[in-house]
Amino acid sequence: MNHQEVADRVLNAIGKNNIQAAAHCATRLRLVIKDESKIDQQALDDDADVKGTFETNGQYQIIIGPGDVDKVYDALIAKTGLKEATPDDIKAVAAAGQKKNPLMDFLKVLSDIFIPIVPALVAGGLLMALNNVLTAEHLFMAKSVVEVYPGLKGIAEMINAMASAPFTFLPILLGFSATKRFGGNPYLGATMGMIMVLPSLVNGYSVATTMAAGKMVYWNVFGLHVAQAGYQGQVLPVLAVAYILATLEKFFHKHIRTCLES
Repeated sequence: MNHQEVADRVLNAIGKNNIQAAAHCATRLRLVIKDESKIDQQALDDDADVKGTFETNGQYQIIIGPGDVDKVYDALIAKTGLKEATPDDIKAVAAAGQKKNPLMDFLKVLSDIFIPIVPALVAGGLLMALNNVLTAEHLFMAKSVVEVYPGLKGIAEMINAMASAPFTFLPILLGFSATKRFGGNPYLGATMGMIMVLPSLVNGYSVATTMAAGKMVYWNVFGLHVAQAGYQGQVLPVLAVAYILATLEKFFHKHIRTCLES
């Protein structure tokens, strides 16, 4: 690959003055374009040295390939006079130029919270499936595997306990992840999650039946009756608590520091 020629062809297709900022990762040029309507897409599609192009999150990305993209990038920077930038710099430039979409911002917040805990939930789901294989009847035979081989019963019970853990203590995982996303101390968020699933509270899965039976215990807090209910497996309450916690923490950090400095 002649890296200088590739850079020239890319600039001809995009427009030398049509690039606002440029960076690269391991395989792609990552560009913020001023006017994408000016791009000669067909020229890029026909270029044998360009492996593909796509647009995402305000970035126009051109796939060059490992070992070549950095050299093409250096040539492109030299020809345009742009400042070198990192992928994070490009993200910031692209985000600043994009129109705010409240729905997309909300979905991004949720993805930032849930993506880090997905491995734990997937692991729990896989273990739950394995437990079902061991305990389900009419799967391999009329009886379940543990009924035919009683020695596996203890293993099945251990697997079931491990499978239930991520879902039973979901508020702890969410408390940590959500508080971190909202800008607070994640360990305080995890602590709030622990409080919400304390064994001394009525288990979240039994709250409905306990209340129906009239056996729910309440705290009297300034005349308010607060149910001693746990939040096992709950999502929305812990997200709300994490947001309030992070907001209060930032407020007090800011104002306590101001008071101390004054």
